[in-house]
Amino acid sequence: MGFLELDRRIRVVVTANFVAVAARMSLVTFLGIYFVRVAGISLATVGAAFLLESLLRGAAAPMFGALSDRVGRRPLLLAAALITAAVLPCFLLVSGPASLLAWSTAMGIAGAANMPVATALLLDLAPPERRQAVLAVNYTGMSVAYTLGVMPAGYVAEQGYGLLAAISCIGYLLVAILYTVALRGTLPLQRAESRLMTEVLSVARDRVFLGFAALAFIFPFAMGQVVTASPLFAADEGLAEGYIGLVLGGNSIIVALLAVPVAARIEPMGPFRMLGAAAALVAAAFVCYALFPGAAAAYMAGTVVFSFAELVFSSAVPAAVARLAPPGRRGAYQGGWTLVQSLSMGSALFLSGLLRDAIGWRGAWLLYAGLTLAVAAVLFATRERFQRTQNG
Repeated sequence: MGFLELDRRIRVVVTANFVAVAARMSLVTFLGIYFVRVAGISLATVGAAFLLESLLRGAAAPMFGALSDRVGRRPLLLAAALITAAVLPCFLLVSGPASLLAWSTAMGIAGAANMPVATALLLDLAPPERRQAVLAVNYTGMSVAYTLGVMPAGYVAEQGYGLLAAISCIGYLLVAILYTVALRGTLPLQRAESRLMTEVLSVARDRVFLGFAALAFIFPFAMGQVVTASPLFAADEGLAEGYIGLVLGGNSIIVALLAVPVAARIEPMGPFRMLGAAAALVAAAFVCYALFPGAAAAYMAGTVVFSFAELVFSSAVPAAVARLAPPGRRGAYQGGWTLVQSLSMGSALFLSGLLRDAIGWRGAWLLYAGLTLAVAAVLFATRERFQRTQNG
């Protein structure tokens, strides 16, 4: 399934996500370095601020997802883009822990709606039998956006961060224009019939969903390690921002080239079947960071190995959540998964900061590898049980 073969409305949403990711990640990838080395804030405080942002974003995501099941997806996506355009560049005003925490609070609230609501909208628009392929196309677009954003951003960051702030603001304004101008007309929506809080709480009472989320958390946690912690690991090893950007951009090139054909190949198997293998690849990536000889080679090898895990879980996990969601609660379940995702990604830098000081980067990567291997074994053992429990 190619981009031009999709429904026009799906193309608009994919394009909006493309622009949003390029605008956000060109800046966010290097904010840890900025806050520690330019603003002079301790790594532990920066990690706590990132965790606060993720906690707020995750805590509000189920409510926004459930709200979108009632009022529609477009109004919330438009509001999220405009608010983020105003808040994200304000990192330049951060001068200490208090202002960093204030900025992180605003960012957490501003970004809470986008992920669950945009994913739910794509699932609304896609035929059930092609959902994983559509999600793969969307993830491919986001990977290309990440590449186009991060690779030059590393070199721009070496000159100064003001231009990155302006670019991020313009990007989110373009997202708002896309949702306003290009996504007109009535959008499909299977409206929820229960009360808002009933719908939100139903996610927390679904034992199957909670069991899946307790295992699948390892994927956004690993993504957080690669996106936020590994640049600091590489910088501590003496690698420059430009090289870091090239490596992370290379990761996105691999995903962009292979995500759609991989999704098309594994989609008939169901979204749960290959997740154990993906987790095993994540563990191998962490081992490369820890043990591969040479800092530059280790960073390159670990990130490349991680890319092949990402090819699987990037589309399989949200498709699995969609399968577990009852009718009329797609937004609420995507919001519930966004909560797990935010907690996992947000804790990555915070935990790595603590472990780096306690046992060093090598010990931290090996600890993560052991945890991920254990999760891989459970995912493999339970894949048939999850496959039999499907609602949506």
